[in-house]
Amino acid sequence: MKQSLQLKLSQHLTLTPQLQQSIRLLQLSTLDLNQELELFIENNPLLERIEPSQDDSPAEETPSYQSGDKTESVATPEGREENNREENSREEDRQADTPSTDDDFWNDTAPSSAPRDENDESDYPQLAAESTSLRDHLLWQLNLMPLSQRDQTIVALLIDALDEDGYLTQPLAEIAEMLPPELEIDPLELDTALKHLQNLDPVGVGARNLSECLTLQLALLPKNTAAIEQATLIAHKHLELLASRDFSRLKKLLHCDDDTLRQAQQLITHLNPRPGSAFAVVNTRYIVADIIVKNIKGVWLANLNREAMPKLRVNRMYANILQRQRGEGSQNLSSQLQEARWMIKNIQQRFDTILRVSQAIVDRQKRFFEHGEVAMRPLVLREIAEEVGLHESTISRVTTQKYMFTPRGIFELKYFFGSHVATETGGACSATAIRALIKQLVGAEDGKKPLSDSQITEILAQQGIVVARRTVAKYREGMQIPAANLRKSL
Repeated sequence: MKQSLQLKLSQHLTLTPQLQQSIRLLQLSTLDLNQELELFIENNPLLERIEPSQDDSPAEETPSYQSGDKTESVATPEGREENNREENSREEDRQADTPSTDDDFWNDTAPSSAPRDENDESDYPQLAAESTSLRDHLLWQLNLMPLSQRDQTIVALLIDALDEDGYLTQPLAEIAEMLPPELEIDPLELDTALKHLQNLDPVGVGARNLSECLTLQLALLPKNTAAIEQATLIAHKHLELLASRDFSRLKKLLHCDDDTLRQAQQLITHLNPRPGSAFAVVNTRYIVADIIVKNIKGVWLANLNREAMPKLRVNRMYANILQRQRGEGSQNLSSQLQEARWMIKNIQQRFDTILRVSQAIVDRQKRFFEHGEVAMRPLVLREIAEEVGLHESTISRVTTQKYMFTPRGIFELKYFFGSHVATETGGACSATAIRALIKQLVGAEDGKKPLSDSQITEILAQQGIVVARRTVAKYREGMQIPAANLRKSL
């Protein structure tokens, strides 16, 4: 076979490192973005954060947000002019209070406060207090009880067997089999130890099931409490009937009227079914809003949350060193300088994109901000993509884990997107609006005759919203609203 050389032209898409970084930063939440920045700053000395106490301006030019704030969040020419006047007014107020600077957003620094005392305790970080576990709380009480060392040891064994809600889920016989035979602990000692455990705080701890937990709590109420006998009997034998709202059968079994049964129900519902939950470790995940929505003179405007935007700059010292040394040894610094500039530019682009998408969402969901969920209109990613000139995948990344602070609460940007349901007039109704209507109907229903899914479907049909009964049931279950028979009250 004869060999030959051929020249062939072709096109292919290549993702540059800068573009890859831009895509990755765009899909990160604000908290994850700050973690990414901390890691980047550790590995790249050319990039640094601007601390509030730093008043010097950087040597490198960094992208400006100050000028963008006056125009990028305005949807209409009228709104843009009004926003400019308001921004100028705020700027005049700031200039009256603090000296003005020419620094842009990324290089902006807060004015220094009063001089700090070197011995000021506020310089030290606030550390969260260590929470007491359920086990430690019970062992502390156990040490105060006048019990023998053997009895305390057995009770401590039972404490170690409790779950996080304070229940003893393992049978005593099974626990006895797990103990070493040389301890010679008989079942009677375990029963006695369990009684000691159930006398500790919180009330209901050491219960083996929900019925026993509620019964232990009712036993400590005053004997003259109204309907205490009926409540104790329900907790001991008839919890399933109470859960299924079978009030007619309960009244027959308890030989009581509606008022007495209602009082017994209130006693039980005010008890704590999870006595150990107060000592559970809860990992709180805070939400940082990226966008703040305000109504300025009748125009709904989206603005970036400046507190959520990192203030970055190129390190002045290393930049000066790089300018003086342009040899082979500075190649590494040159590369890091370029990476630092890319990072600053990509973060700016990230917030610009979030703002553009948020303003487009606000423009289409004005009625939601004015009237609530019932006025939410159908919206899909394609509409916003066409409006801002981006791909749908980009819109999906922008709206994931990005949050908007509004007068009606904090919402993820994805919350404003929803499928549509046809109406009799040929229009469309948002699924979010239908959920809100269902919630309103359930909230206003007669507790003795709650609305079934079929009845809710008929009411929606009377309002021109065509929706199937199974769809109503799906929306109701999604909002964790029980079925009609479980919403029945006395």
